[in-house]
Amino acid sequence: MRSERIRLFLTLPHACGYYSDRAAQNLVLDPAAPNLDRLYPGALAQGFRRAGGHLYRPRCARCQACVPCRVPVQTFTPDRSQRRCARRNADLTLHPTEPVYTEERFALYKRYLRSRHPGGGMDEAEPEDFRHFLSAPWSPTLFLEMRKDGKLLGVAVTDVCVSGLSAVYTFFDPDASARSLGTFGILSQIELARERGLEYLYLGYWIEGHPKMDYKRRFRPLEVLREDQWVPLDE
Repeated sequence: MRSERIRLFLTLPHACGYYSDRAAQNLVLDPAAPNLDRLYPGALAQGFRRAGGHLYRPRCARCQACVPCRVPVQTFTPDRSQRRCARRNADLTLHPTEPVYTEERFALYKRYLRSRHPGGGMDEAEPEDFRHFLSAPWSPTLFLEMRKDGKLLGVAVTDVCVSGLSAVYTFFDPDASARSLGTFGILSQIELARERGLEYLYLGYWIEGHPKMDYKRRFRPLEVLREDQWVPLDE
């Protein structure tokens, strides 16, 4: 990450969000550093990810299941299921917009969390949770809105860096689950990266065999970061 100096912190062990019987730790770039915006592209290339105002990378003592992954957008080829998803959503309009809070977006966000994470605490989100989780003052974020006849059906939150786009989070109308808007959001970000002449869409972490994380292998070719080298997943 250039020659800029930055402090790194290791969090205390905490409950893993993916495996209930494991503890997790994260390596975090100093959230008070004044140059996070400049460090962000290089951090992405080194396997970091943004959540709110923090850039982090898993650093767990007994587990290396979380593997950074990215899609090289120029060589990406959708499979049959992804092509069907694109056709199914051809009636939607996409609006890249500023990452600001609105009542409409927050209402959709709350409905999504209540449907996907009932009883886990996230389903009781407040406006500040929306603001603090999805964007940060220094982050180059945009909200890619998906609308049908003006109605907001989904939002893909993406960060725009010189090294590529980073898919931060997608939330959508639970009643529109048949549209597979999570997949459509990734396909839309791949196309947006192509339009902007960017090389990659960073998808965060892939976990082999995990029911919520293994889907990322379907976006091919997928590259993963192993021993500080990006290599095709198939290798």
